[in-house]
Order: sequence, then C-alpha cells, then structure tokens
Amino acid sequence: MPYQSTGERRNNPQVGVGRSLWSGAPEAPIPERALDGIPGCLAWLALLFCFASALAFPRVVLTLAALIYAYSALRFTLAGLSNLRGLRKIREWEATDWHAKYLEATKTKTDILPWDVVRHVVIIPNYKEPDEILRKTLDNLAAQVGARDRMAIVLAMEGAEANASVKAERLMADYRDRFLAINYSVHPTGLPGELRCKSSNEAWAARHARRWLIDELGWDINHMVVTSMDADTLWHPLYFHALTYAFATAPSDIRYTRFWQAPIRYHANIWEISPPMRLVNAYGTAFELAYLSAPFWYALPMSSYSLSFRLLDSSGYWDGDVIADEWHMFIKSFFANHGAVTLEPIFLPFLATATTGDTMWETVKNRYQQTLRHAWGSKEVGFIIARILEHPETPLRDSLKLLLRAMHDILLAGAGWVILTLGSQLPVLFNPGLVPPLHLIHTDPVYMMQVISSIVVVVLGVVFWLQDIGVRPPRPTHRPQTNKERLLTLASFPLLVILTFIFVAMPVLHAQTRLLLGSSLQFQVARKV
Repeated sequence: MPYQSTGERRNNPQVGVGRSLWSGAPEAPIPERALDGIPGCLAWLALLFCFASALAFPRVVLTLAALIYAYSALRFTLAGLSNLRGLRKIREWEATDWHAKYLEATKTKTDILPWDVVRHVVIIPNYKEPDEILRKTLDNLAAQVGARDRMAIVLAMEGAEANASVKAERLMADYRDRFLAINYSVHPTGLPGELRCKSSNEAWAARHARRWLIDELGWDINHMVVTSMDADTLWHPLYFHALTYAFATAPSDIRYTRFWQAPIRYHANIWEISPPMRLVNAYGTAFELAYLSAPFWYALPMSSYSLSFRLLDSSGYWDGDVIADEWHMFIKSFFANHGAVTLEPIFLPFLATATTGDTMWETVKNRYQQTLRHAWGSKEVGFIIARILEHPETPLRDSLKLLLRAMHDILLAGAGWVILTLGSQLPVLFNPGLVPPLHLIHTDPVYMMQVISSIVVVVLGVVFWLQDIGVRPPRPTHRPQTNKERLLTLASFPLLVILTFIFVAMPVLHAQTRLLLGSSLQFQVARKV
C-alpha cells in the first residue's frame, strides 16, 4: 500500500517553501518578490518606450525593431539548420543497437555501471486524467525494452480527485506483471506552502519512491534514474534503452549531475486537432529539436525528462509552489551542485498530446491557458538572480550563462515582441512620411532589413511545417482529409501572425504582468481528449 501520511509530510516540508506568491502560501521575501517582476517590468517599459519614441525619435525605435526582425530571421535560420541536424541524429539514434554499443564501451572504459543494475523510476503525475490516457501511457511504458526487468512505476495521484486510490489500485492490478514494480502515492490537499500542481505532486511521489524502493526494497540510489513525465507522454520505443546506455557509460563525476531530454513532438493526436493548431505545434516542435541539436545552444528540460535519483535527492526534490517545474528543477539542481549540472540530449522523440476542445473557442481557451502556464517560467529569471546572490561559490561565468539563456526566451517573447510589433508600426502611424515610396524602399536599409527578415521567417516557417509533415504518424483511414481541412491549412499561413499573437505573445505578456503585480495562477489540466 502507498504511503499517505500527511503528518510525516508536514514534518518534512518541501524545500523552497516561503518563496511562493500563490494564494494561501507564505509571501516571498521582498527582494525576490521584486525580482519576479523583472520580465513584466521590462515588457511595460518597452511599451512606454515604443509610444514615447514613436513621437520623439521614431527613426531610433524603427531601427531597433528592424534589428529584432533581423535577429529573428537569424534565429529562424540557425533553427532550420539545427533542425536538419537533429532529424539526422534521430535517424542515427533509431538505427543504433544500444546494448551492443554498451558492450563496445566496456572494452575501452572502466568507470561503467553494469547494464543490469540500472533501474528506472518513472513518475506519472496525474489529476482527473481519463483511464484511456493513463492506460495508453502505461502500455507505452510496458513496451519499453527492459520494462519488466528494470522499470518501477509510481502513479502520482492527487487527493483532491475523488476515488483516486480506487483508480490507482485498478491500474496496478492490471499492470502488475508488466513492470519490475508498480505502486502509487496520493498527494494530500492543503499542505502549507504548496499548490496543487505537477511539481508538488511529483515531489510527494518521489519521496514516496525513495521510502518504498530504497529504504524498504534496498535499491541502490547510485544505480537509479528517475523520469518525470506528463500523464500523456508516449516515449520512443528505444528511449529507456538509450537512457540506460547514457547513464551507465557516463563518467561518475558526470552521471550524478546530469539531466537527459528527448525532443518533443505534438503528434499523439495530430489528426484530431485543427490545421491552425498543427501549424502552431509544428513551430514548437521545430524549435525544441533545434535547441537540443544546436551545438552552440544551452538546452533546458522541457515537459518530460530524466535525471539521476541521486541528483534529485541531493537537490531537495521539486518545490511545491512552482508551476513551471522543468526549468525550476534544473536551476535548483544547478546551484545545489555549484554549477556542475548539465543536460544531455537523447535523440529519440516522444509524442505529446496537443490541447483540444469540443469547439474552436474552447480549443483556443485551452491552448491559451496551457501557454500561460508555461509562460509562468518567466519567474525563473528572478529565481536565478536570487540564487546567484545566495551562492557566490558557484562560478559566476556559469551562473550568468544560465541567466542569459533563461532571459533570452523570456524577454524575447515579452519585451522583444512588444518592440518588434509596436516599434515597427507606431512610428509609421504617427509619422507617415517615414515610409519611403515603394519604388525607393530598397534605398532605406531599415525597411529593407524588415522586408528581407520577414521573407526569411515566412520561408523557414513553411520549411518547419514541411519537416513536421515528414515525421507525422500516418493519417488514420477513418479520418480522410476534407476540403474544409485543406482550406484551413492554407488559411493558417497568412493567419500565422495572429495565431502567434494569441498563443504566444498574449499569454506571455499576461503571465509576466501578473507576476509583476504579484497575482497568482492556479494550475489547470489542459483538455486533450
């Protein structure tokens, strides 16, 4: 039976309690509370700057917007090249015999774990997930190489869900013989300083796994890899096979300070979502693969990932008051280990389920809420700055590199987007004479920069879409393509600017503004079936 003692949990609170901005949690210290508002403050300053500059010195803000356009074009170009590199690596990894590669490594390396001692602990946080989703997830895990010999499953249930234990017991009974071990935990509601979210649930489940597997069953924490996943993640059939190789062959000084991340593809229900959503998801898929495969980029964990159990335990587990758990856990581990933590790609993509709804409006709302939740990662800028101040023993160069990486995406999607759009439109609106005649536009370097950059972004956007089509699962025979679907696909491209505004810029600015004002966010499970 799982551990469900609330008394034990209250005597061993989550690391990080006291920093929360959430309703019902202790208020954050004033310095860090102020740091949380940095992205929102910069976004609103950018807004004021665009209006003031459009009147006072329009050419300056127009040039700044053009430079961001040019950087976006460069970013898309590098992402396109990195995406091609990533697709090639995926084909290579899929063709690799990982156990044979391990045997080859044993001939030249000495600091290698025996293959059979590696154990995988898979935590599946879930709340009101339909049985069909959880069974599909468990079937996928059971099909992994070595699942019956090396994999333990922890169903991380929420106490707020009625009959959560009954559901877990039923799943355990049906899947008991398909894994080395399976159990469940029930995360109590109302614990001080916590939210009901993935991070608090998986922290409770991980501590339960430690008591169950290490303290009771005697598993060696030095041989264990823990995988955090969304309830609908469908792993590549070779993911855990390759992960066993990566963990076992990594040098001991690296093995216990490493995260592993596979590229994400929003293809689990690709044929059940509307064409505009497929285009938006194709962009997300392309950039996540590019981030992992670019040799010059600082990749961070996304959605579902793995790390050594020893690293998780020594870093104090996930915090219970965090919405965006992936970056936060990496950053927390980074500073707990003096900057030694790194992320290594596993080029075997997993499938994620895209958000849906019964109507188009419901789909839009669900996708907006999902992006809003992801955008709450803007809080990590302040979290990193606070950790830099608290941990002077961490090399400053490494700390600043992590800070710049986090700020890049967060500020580009907030303040950068404001300057890109308003900075290119307001000066022209207030000063029509700035626009050169069409036949002379090539003589103005600022406008030419914008035109060329826009063309590059559009062309590469089409390339990303075509690349996504090439790796999608086959269309089911019972879902033939209709004329309406073809028209929506064509309409998606000219509507891409609007789609990006609704599903990227607006929720990011929304989240950053709420962080600036000290408002709270409640975790919501996205509708996916």
